[in-house]
Amino acid sequence: MARGGVYKTEIEKARNALLAEGKHPSVDAVRVALGNTGSKTTIHRYLKELETDDAAGVGGKFPISDALADLVSRLAGRLQEEADAKIAEAAARFEAQRKELTAQLDQAKHEVASIRADQERTATALREEQAQHEAARQARLDATLQVRQLEERANGLTARITEHEAHAQSLEEKHAHAREALEHYRTSVKEQREQEQRRHEHQVQELQVALRQANEALTGKNHELLQLNRDNGRLTEHNARLDKELQQARSATRAAQEEVATLKPVVTELASLRTTWSHDVQALERARLDLEAAARALDQERAARQEDQNRAAGTQARLEALEEVLSRLPFGSTPAPTAAT
Repeated sequence: MARGGVYKTEIEKARNALLAEGKHPSVDAVRVALGNTGSKTTIHRYLKELETDDAAGVGGKFPISDALADLVSRLAGRLQEEADAKIAEAAARFEAQRKELTAQLDQAKHEVASIRADQERTATALREEQAQHEAARQARLDATLQVRQLEERANGLTARITEHEAHAQSLEEKHAHAREALEHYRTSVKEQREQEQRRHEHQVQELQVALRQANEALTGKNHELLQLNRDNGRLTEHNARLDKELQQARSATRAAQEEVATLKPVVTELASLRTTWSHDVQALERARLDLEAAARALDQERAARQEDQNRAAGTQARLEALEEVLSRLPFGSTPAPTAAT
């Protein structure tokens, strides 16, 4: 009794069904026909027993067919083994090529993704550098415009200072003239001092008021001049600070230009990577063609195996026909000699 409830009669039925279909009754084929049950060792043992029984039965009746049956059996077994070996070898080659091509395809996809990421980062860095360069250029133009405006304002303040100085000088000259006129008036109208004392005092008061106003105006102008001088100093400092910022902007512009120059090798490397990727795509296409050729070779191997099986089935059919012919011969009723063990 076979393991898992497999009997010799079941194995014999499966074997006869495979032979009727023109298939070789190997251990795996019989096990599949049994529904993938039973031990391979047990199936192999029962198949050997059945082959021994068949050989003993045929040899007992027709000793001449024993060698032919053994030859046919060995030929079919060898053909089956060679076909299985070729199919296994072709399948192994196909699987190895498939794994290799799959790995190459994954590597190519990874490299393409890496190249695209590097290209996007390079483009982003270039856009940022261009934006910074444009901002620096705009800042330089703004600084230049502001410097010009400050220069014009300084020139205007200088002109106003000159006007205030001229006005102060004119007031001093008027004051001197007023004093000279007063002295001259005192000398010339000494005889009329008594009569014109009040008018003279009134004029003196007016002149004093005018003088005080002139002095106050002069003091205000001096304060304005001092304030203008301070403004001029602040503007000078601001102009110096703007010059410094302009120098920094120029330095930043030069640095940006140098960094843009350093990006040129990256662009060259990107073009080289694109060329390499193109070559990899071509190699992948060649590998795909090789894979298709291997698949066609596998199909041819399968067709050859089917042809070998068909030949084996034809040989088996001819053997059965020969046995049937031999069984009809006149000596078929003679006692069969005892087979040697």
